[in-house]
Amino acid sequence: MKALVYDAYTIDDDFSKILKIKDIPEPKAKHNEVIFKVKSASLNYDDIWGMRGKPLAVPLPHISGTDAAGEVIAIGQDVKNIKIGDRVVSHGNMSCRICKLCTDGREYDCRERKIWGFETGPLWGGYCEITHLPEVNVVKIPDNVTYDDAAAASMTLLTSWHMLVGRANIQPGQLVLIMGGGSGVGNYGIQIAKLFHCTVIATASPDKLDKLLELGADYAVDHRKEDWHNKVRDISKKIIKPFGDTPGVDVIFEHIGGSHWNKELTLLKYGATIVTTGATTGYDAKTDLRHIFFKGINILGSTQGTRAELEQALYWMSKGKIKSIIDSVYSFEQAAEAHTKMLTGNGLFGKILMKP
Repeated sequence: MKALVYDAYTIDDDFSKILKIKDIPEPKAKHNEVIFKVKSASLNYDDIWGMRGKPLAVPLPHISGTDAAGEVIAIGQDVKNIKIGDRVVSHGNMSCRICKLCTDGREYDCRERKIWGFETGPLWGGYCEITHLPEVNVVKIPDNVTYDDAAAASMTLLTSWHMLVGRANIQPGQLVLIMGGGSGVGNYGIQIAKLFHCTVIATASPDKLDKLLELGADYAVDHRKEDWHNKVRDISKKIIKPFGDTPGVDVIFEHIGGSHWNKELTLLKYGATIVTTGATTGYDAKTDLRHIFFKGINILGSTQGTRAELEQALYWMSKGKIKSIIDSVYSFEQAAEAHTKMLTGNGLFGKILMKP
């Protein structure tokens, strides 16, 4: 079968030097595994980390791809709830399922956790014609959700859902600030907050602001401006003025980090929450502790989410309340171009897909 493989790391982000289409053997189902024909797969930034060999030297030869959707063509003898012909999507968080953390519903904190298509291998990921996963790591796709929508949602929608619902416990009527609303997680974050009847301020570069409003954000702010946080504060004052409440944001959805961090802290109300899952502009952020202890701020870390949370999020997608924003679709032969676009972010809005 056809697979997108690399046998060495890149030192200059020239992905065309290492990415090759190769013919590899089709997988055979182990007793607990599901084999499915890949219809659509979605890019994530860990693909680039893998090709760089940093921060983790991934197994070589390597097949990337954490988010893949397709049709089941074979199952192992112990598979109970998936049958041939089912439409499934990956849940890429592979954990032991028996430790205290896993059985406490915190499989994302499992010490044995691996990200499928990133840490797994050699030659085990989603960028191939046919792939395999344990039954516990696939989720049935609702009938009215496409393969493309499911592949785009697999990790990114799950991450956003876990941040806002699982960790921040958002409530109707709250003011929610979605940082980086033009990204994949940001797109979903806006929609989840609106699903919970929150007022949403979303930030992005100026060329994406209108798209944030079309997606459902109530306000859109250019976070590339030095005083972007003052604009957010002014909006919060305008919102609460009729009610005589204290201005500020209830929940901040954060994955930017860097120089934005302290400005975000100044925007939070007393007892408010900031939940973070990344640091795309830098992880070594300085923190003014006065904003935390004086206002009783909750700082929550978040990574991925549970299989059940992915099922919850896909349910709302099936009801038309959440949609995947697809930026572009590439073939495996165009993989270097696709990954370069993700790396540069030029004109990027939503998820990039690849197909065999």
